[in-house]
Amino acid sequence: MRRDRRAPNELRPFSVEQGIQPQAYSSLLIKTGNTQVICAVNLEEKVPPFLEDASMGWITAEYSILPGATSSRYRRETGARSGRSMEIQRLIGRSLRMMVDLGAVEGYTLRVDCDVLNADGGTRTASITGGALAVKAAIARMAAESRLPALPGIQPLAAVSAGLVEGRVLLDLDYSEDSQADADGNFVMAGDRWVELQVTAETAPLSDAQFDTIKSFAAQGISELRSLWGRV
Repeated sequence: MRRDRRAPNELRPFSVEQGIQPQAYSSLLIKTGNTQVICAVNLEEKVPPFLEDASMGWITAEYSILPGATSSRYRRETGARSGRSMEIQRLIGRSLRMMVDLGAVEGYTLRVDCDVLNADGGTRTASITGGALAVKAAIARMAAESRLPALPGIQPLAAVSAGLVEGRVLLDLDYSEDSQADADGNFVMAGDRWVELQVTAETAPLSDAQFDTIKSFAAQGISELRSLWGRV
C-alpha cells in the first residue's frame, strides 16, 4: 500500500476550479493530490514574427514555481529561466499545440501561464492537463465572441506521470515516490494518440515488460483525467 493508501494504478484525487483569475481570458486551478497549479490564458491579436506570413495562430506556454510551493523556499526566477523551467515550458507548449489545428486560430496567440502554487510531484503533467482545459475554455470563448468563424475541433489532451518505485510500477507519483523512483516518466496523449513519452531509468535499465506496464498505467490514468473535459 502506498503512503496515501492508493492502489498502484490509482490517480490522486483531481479537480478543477474555473475563473480563478477573472482578468485572464480564461483560467482555472487544477489540483492533483497536493499539487496545485494555476493555468491562465491571455489572448493576443498577433502571432510571432516567424508566423506573420502563415495562415495560422500560435499557442505557447510559460511555467514557474512560486517560492512557497516547496518545503524550502523555491528561488524566484527573476532573470533568465533555469534549464528545468525552459524544458518544462517547451514540453507544455508543444503538447498544447497538438490539441487544435493552429489554422483555426489564425492571427491569434494564446499565451498560457502555468504557475505552481503547491508542488508535490507531477507539476509538469498537471500544467499540461490544466493548460489544455484552459485553452479549451479560451477557444470556446473566442467562438462565442465571433473571433472565430466556428468552434474548431479540439482534441482532449491530458498528461500524467508513471514510474517504477522499489520494483513496483506506480501511476501518478507524488514527490516522496518520485524522489526515490528507479524510473520515472511523463506521458501526454491527445485523443487516443501519444504526443510525448519521456521515461528515464535512474538505477537500472528498464525491460520491455516494465516499460509496457508503465505505459499502460499512464494510458489508463490519462483516460480517467479526460473526465475533466466534461467539466470545463
